[in-house]
Amino acid sequence: MTRPTLYLFGSAAPPVRDAARVIEEAQADGWDVCLGLTPTAARWLGDSLDALGALTGHPVRWDYRMPGQPDVWPKADAIVVAPATFNVINQWALGITDKWIVGVVAEGIGKGIPMAMMPCVNRAFVNHPQFDRSIDTLWEAGVRVLYGEGGFVPNEPGQGNPATYPWRAALDAVADVRDPTTNA
Repeated sequence: MTRPTLYLFGSAAPPVRDAARVIEEAQADGWDVCLGLTPTAARWLGDSLDALGALTGHPVRWDYRMPGQPDVWPKADAIVVAPATFNVINQWALGITDKWIVGVVAEGIGKGIPMAMMPCVNRAFVNHPQFDRSIDTLWEAGVRVLYGEGGFVPNEPGQGNPATYPWRAALDAVADVRDPTTNA
């Protein structure tokens, strides 16, 4: 029996540095994990990209493939976008797909792929008028937005603690894809 495939997509926020631990948790939950990153997050994890690819059994991706190149990942059964920065959230909601992970999730809405998104933004970003519009747009498009109680609660600028990022909530948000009886 093959395991369902989870695309774990992260952007450049401090919790992305926990990628290896989160991959191991997702694998323990029964997922075949593929790790995708924004280009900046890939630079942050540069020294560990080969090890992360070995951990998942799939190359880590952060850029569009060239025309004619085969897709080296299995099809996604679910996608988790976490940590999602202000930039990624707004680009996704507005359909601006210059980043590969944003292009995948923008198309994923149209394909009906189950997706969860958990921000990692401070209160200053949350106070920007576009943030709420983007959150509402993604929610209305069927994305499970993990923001507020039970998900990510913004902190004051410079006061975040990556160790308290609620990764488990992100993985649990797509657990019903792996086993529909878990969230009945």
